[in-house]
Amino acid sequence: MSETYEHRLKRMHMRSMRRGIKEMDIILTAYAQANLAQMDAAQLDLYDQLLDEYDQDLYQWVTGQTPAPDSLNQLVNDISQTFQK
Repeated sequence: MSETYEHRLKRMHMRSMRRGIKEMDIILTAYAQANLAQMDAAQLDLYDQLLDEYDQDLYQWVTGQTPAPDSLNQLVNDISQTFQK
């Protein structure tokens, strides 16, 4: 059974809010609230892929401590910019 668009957005919001480390909860919740509803299917797929990454890795990528993988680099940059605005 296929997941509905609305259910997918709710699931991704929840996964953004309940990460494991508070810093990533805050960063990804802010990004999800500002951007998920405007994303197309391919962008949502990429964000879903990002949500499978470890918080420690995500935090280092978002804060610029280490480079993100090429496949996630643009998305990580967008997330970083959301928090710097």
